[in-house]
Formats: sequence, C-alpha cells, structure tokens
Amino acid sequence: MEFANPKILWLLVVVPLWVAYYVWRSMQGGASIVISSTDSVRKAPRTIRYYLRHLPAILRVMALVLIIVALARPQTVEHETKTTTEGIDIVLAVDISTSMLARDFKPDRLTASKEVAAQFVANRPGDRIGLVVFAGEAFTQSPLTTDQSSLQTLLGRLRSGIINDGTAVGNGLATAINRLRESDAKSKVIILLTDGVNNSGQIAPVTAADIAKELGIKVYTIGVGRNGTAPYPIFNERGRVVDVVEAKVEIDEKMLRQIADKTGGEYFRATDKNSLESIYKQIDSMEKSSIDKFDITHIHEEYLRYAMAALLLLLMEFVVKYIVLKRIP
Repeated sequence: MEFANPKILWLLVVVPLWVAYYVWRSMQGGASIVISSTDSVRKAPRTIRYYLRHLPAILRVMALVLIIVALARPQTVEHETKTTTEGIDIVLAVDISTSMLARDFKPDRLTASKEVAAQFVANRPGDRIGLVVFAGEAFTQSPLTTDQSSLQTLLGRLRSGIINDGTAVGNGLATAINRLRESDAKSKVIILLTDGVNNSGQIAPVTAADIAKELGIKVYTIGVGRNGTAPYPIFNERGRVVDVVEAKVEIDEKMLRQIADKTGGEYFRATDKNSLESIYKQIDSMEKSSIDKFDITHIHEEYLRYAMAALLLLLMEFVVKYIVLKRIP
C-alpha cells in the first residue's frame, strides 16, 4: 500500500487532540438543574442509552480518520517485469568413440568435453538445447529442451562404448540436423565435436553440411586433440586399463573446416581443456539470444472504499445520536 499524497496523513495528529478535547468537555459536564437529593437518580436503572452516550463521538473519530486516509489517496501498486526472449535452438553433437578416452585432456577428452559443454548449457537459460551423440552410429540423447537440469544429467551420463565404435561424423551431423528441421527459432546452430576422421555411417559429412545449409543451420565444428601424439588407454576384456600408449592424433581438419564454411559457421581446434573452454565461450558470445525486459506498474486507487466507510460511519452516528439517543441538535 502506498499513498499518492502522504503529507495529508499529518492531519491525523488532529485526532488525538480532538479526543482529548472531547474527554475534557465530558468531564466538565453540561447543563445542570438543582434538585434536593441525588439518591433517586443514582438508584435509577441505566438504559441502553447510557452505554451508547459516547458512541456518536467514537463513530465520528473513526470517520475522520478514514476521511483523512482517503484524502491521502491510498493505492495498491503492482510492479511487473515482462521478458520476451528470441532464443536460439542449439544441438550439441558429441563424439563418444573410444578415441575420446585419450588422456591429452585431463582426465580425458570425453570427460573434459562434457564438463565444458555443461557450463555452456548453464550459461544459456533462454535457449532450447538438444544433445546428439555418435560413434559408429548416431542417436538423439535429448531433443530440444529448456530443461537444463535434465540436459545436465544426460550430459553427465555420457560414456564411451554404449554404441558401436567408429566415427560417423556424417550420421552425427545428419541426426543433429533432423532435431532442428522443424524448428522455427530465428537462429539454428549445431556444435559438432569430434577427435577423428569420418570412417563409419551411411551419410557423407559434406552431404549433411549441404542439407544444413539449405535449412539455414549454422554448424560450428571443433576438433579435439593435441598435435602429434596423445596417450591412449588400452583396455582388457573386462574394461580395465592395462596399458597407456602414445598414438598418432588424426583429425580431418579439412572436412571439419569445409562443414563450417559451407554453413556459415567456424572451425576450431582444441588442444587442451582450457582452449576448449575458450572455444565454447567464443561461440557463446557469437550466438547471443535477444532478451527484452519491460517494467510495468499497475496502480489501483483504494480511496473510494475508505470514503464509503467514512460515509457509513457518519450515517451510523446520525442514527445513534438523533434516533437512538433522541438528542436535539
């Protein structure tokens, strides 16, 4: 509750002064007559009028308070903020082949990629984000969603070995494109992350890039792995690491750059976790959602109810004073 004219409330100091004057006048008494004895008066029964004799004054004081409050114009003020967002639909296409377990990233490429992607998701609350994973084949881990909690959970559960091994870049890109085919977002983006060379799948990566171009989908590609060689773990039949060997890092950068160029995106090379974080931050800054905020204030005047209540109290005073108590003006 707020008041449009709060200074008028200072008139309330008149109320206790008026009450004090009324009490003083009542104690002074009114007109008097001389009688021989007051015994008969003291023994006379007290009617309802006796107990209501001060009610008109009380009603008038209450009415006066309400009139002053009404003059101060009480208002109910509601502040509302409306936000309109023109979000971007983004699909993360992540390579989960066994080569993503290489330890040139700490603790390995896949874990580092999941952590950085999770931070990227957390920084984009206004966008719908989907998740596609691929190795020898590809599938959708999460459709486009604004539920960051679920998406973070699914990212955390990614691991290598859940599908046939290999690197089907074309299939991964095509599956991501399919997630965005029906999107009506102003901007549609795919972030494709891989550490190898396309060696599986039925769809050529460049063909998938042509489809993305026709649909207005921008593809950012990220090649993961340091230059030269990287330590790769060797697993036994029980899935335990029995050895770590240095193996040559092979990334088809020409293909990844071609995909990005065709679709208006950009190719990046990440050689460690820090550079991968920098790449995601760069993409985040290039693909910003449009967010407009409007502050709206609703003001509801409340003085009428106080004025009506004061009028009702004055009417009650009149009834009590001149009808119930039958006083002569």
